[in-house]
Amino acid sequence: MVEHDFRYNLLSPQHTLIECRALMPGRYQVTGNGGSIQNDDVLVVTLKGSKDLSMRLTVEKVRHLINPRAQWVAVAHGPVFGELAIHEWQVNCDGCAKTLKFEFAVDAKQGVKAQKPAASARIAELGWSTEGSKHLCPQCQKAAV
Repeated sequence: MVEHDFRYNLLSPQHTLIECRALMPGRYQVTGNGGSIQNDDVLVVTLKGSKDLSMRLTVEKVRHLINPRAQWVAVAHGPVFGELAIHEWQVNCDGCAKTLKFEFAVDAKQGVKAQKPAASARIAELGWSTEGSKHLCPQCQKAAV
């Protein structure tokens, strides 16, 4: 198993993602160029409409095309969601007033009540801590210890 990184901000012309579309919740068809993709490999792809969010897809089967050269089509499984909504929020550190602007994804069908837990999980991924309505950046967390 090999991990292939197809995020938009890391691409090189020899290793590109052409298309990633949902076949059904949790199952995707991915078309790309380069990378020698094999069964059970992991593809890291940028979420549509996002600047920096990505998801990991595990290849179930791949078909390498003869023409165009080096192109492939894979069926993969990954996160299950009905309709993905990407939100951009901002929090301030209560220790030093540093601002964190971040994106997070949530299943749109879960509504507004799912946004706060998804945002808190994303803040934690970025190294910040949340306690109630207070937030601390990584530097202020180190200072508090």
